[in-house]
Amino acid sequence: MQSIFNGKHFISLQEWSKDEIDTLLEVSLDLKKDFAMGNPTPYLLYKTIFLMFFEQSTRTRNSMEAGIAQLGGHGTFLDTSTMQIAHGEVAKDTAVILSRYGHGIACRNCFWGVGNKYLRDLEKWASVPVMNLQCDFYHPMQGIADLMTLREKTGSLKGVKVSIIWAYATSHKKPLSVPLTQLLLFPRYGMDVTLAYPEGYALPDWAIQQAKDNADTHGGKITVTNDMEKAYRGMHVVIPKNWGSWVTDMSDEERDKLLEANKGWKCTQKMIDIADKDVMYMHALPADRNNEVEDSVIDGPHSIVYDEAENRLHTAKAVMTLTMGGK
Repeated sequence: MQSIFNGKHFISLQEWSKDEIDTLLEVSLDLKKDFAMGNPTPYLLYKTIFLMFFEQSTRTRNSMEAGIAQLGGHGTFLDTSTMQIAHGEVAKDTAVILSRYGHGIACRNCFWGVGNKYLRDLEKWASVPVMNLQCDFYHPMQGIADLMTLREKTGSLKGVKVSIIWAYATSHKKPLSVPLTQLLLFPRYGMDVTLAYPEGYALPDWAIQQAKDNADTHGGKITVTNDMEKAYRGMHVVIPKNWGSWVTDMSDEERDKLLEANKGWKCTQKMIDIADKDVMYMHALPADRNNEVEDSVIDGPHSIVYDEAENRLHTAKAVMTLTMGGK
């Protein structure tokens, strides 16, 4: 069946078929080559996308703003604290009006129990594609960039051993969306995925089950463990990143006793040394240096974090090209 990309929403990669994701990857690679050679890419001339942010951003905002400019269009940054949303305007009214003003709506809203629902409300009422710039459950823009990076580095993704690992951090209580997206996506490409976290930091049961179903369908594998060393030993790729205890504690505040009890969950040189000799270290950034990861690792020869971050530009451009201008 032919895929229809024009007008397609981008809320979760789980809702895109594997063939559609493959096309998205190919377009990303083509746009990356054009960028490297200085070729013009006027695929979205005079088109406007509205970029709504409920939270701060570096990579997501700038990859979207630079991306739409390089495609010949314009991105309007919207700090939602300065919109009428702050005075109670509902998602329906925002979605309908912005749809009439432009050609796409992108939104970051990570508030637990609120973010994805808000994106779904925009999706329901918008007459243009709605793109998820990160919510409480999903971060598809990061997920597709991670997948592109892994394909570039490994060639064939089948059988690649990758660990998604909880790591200690002292900053705000971070969303589940990055590890959850990776957990759902990677087994669809036949990867051998290990999910590791200390007790109290589980991902939702429904996400674990969906990931196992994806693995069964596509020849991947899912292992869940509370053993940090097991998640490093012999691995080809490690992704140690903090996330909050949202499943067991829905408050915005981190439980200090639980957090401090797991201070040893850190990506150290010692852990890297027990992984595969060519192991790759990934992180969505920003990393909590010297808490989540030692400088010797993130700045060392195994780190591919900057390649990963660069691919946020090319994949963002591909998402916009396909959904706002594709067939």
